[in-house]
Amino acid sequence: MSEKAILLANLGSPDSYEVRDVKTYLNEFLMDERVIDIPWFFRFLLIRGILVPLRAPKSAKNYQSIWTDNGSPLIHITAELTKKVAAKTALPTYMCMRYASPTPQSALDKALEENPDLKEMVLVPLYPHYAMSSYETAVLHVKKAHREGNYPFSLSVVKPYYNHPDYIRSLAASIAPYLEKDHDHLLFSYHGVPERHIRKSDITGKHCLKCDNCCQVESPAHRECYRHQVIKTTHLVAKQLNIPEEKYSYSFQSRLGPDKWLEPFTADRFKKLPGEGIKKLLVVCPAFVSDCLETLEEIAGEGAEIFHENSGESFEMIPCLNLRSDWVSTIETLVKEYRE
Repeated sequence: MSEKAILLANLGSPDSYEVRDVKTYLNEFLMDERVIDIPWFFRFLLIRGILVPLRAPKSAKNYQSIWTDNGSPLIHITAELTKKVAAKTALPTYMCMRYASPTPQSALDKALEENPDLKEMVLVPLYPHYAMSSYETAVLHVKKAHREGNYPFSLSVVKPYYNHPDYIRSLAASIAPYLEKDHDHLLFSYHGVPERHIRKSDITGKHCLKCDNCCQVESPAHRECYRHQVIKTTHLVAKQLNIPEEKYSYSFQSRLGPDKWLEPFTADRFKKLPGEGIKKLLVVCPAFVSDCLETLEEIAGEGAEIFHENSGESFEMIPCLNLRSDWVSTIETLVKEYRE
């Protein structure tokens, strides 16, 4: 029994790649007001009436293409990471998902049952960067479960760690071996968000996307600005690896709907890079710490296909941090010293 425990929170996954389970998952995910932030009634009509019925069959096929004997890669990787963090920290460690199972309530209940003297639960969101549709919604989801469960232990939260030296070192170390291979360029592909989300997260209300170089102009808004944080991660990793400025760039994937999203778009870069003389491409996805649909299918599968169709010669996706020992050590450090 312990007075302190750790809770890892990740995105989630359907229970299976069957269409019915994918529909259930997509309904929960897309109905989140921090993912699609329009009034509930119109969100309901859009999600339940149009998006899910249209997307579920295709999404089911995509999930099937990455499914393993262990089930969902994201769920399996997070479960194995939970074991490794527990072994490294000597603290009880649990996992939950923002969508689907296991839920925060089930994780908190289990923690209390196994540790009756528990005084503090440290939440580690498995999102390095702050975004209302990822880090924020996961944290609020766990806080809600903690509040409604009236648990006798406190809940503290690890801050976004997009610029934490240990995270940067871990990410750089995961990339370094691939740079020894023959390549022309390294593309950092981050999950996209609508520009509207960036403006809504601006705590000053007057900085983000108000000028061309807003991410380079120091501001309190950067504390919750996804765009600033992914750019910072990119430059810090490139500096750590001594990559020349012309040999790397960043882009945003997973666009949904007609709204204006952060640019440049990853899929567009895959089409255009070969015409710019970049025939041998490396891609890394730092917004994800666990390989999942967005990395294994969207980038390593569909992305590679787009690149090759446009005369690209070689394409390699660098795996996420997954179960790397330096990533496990980074989590240990974050739990010790990087809480809000």
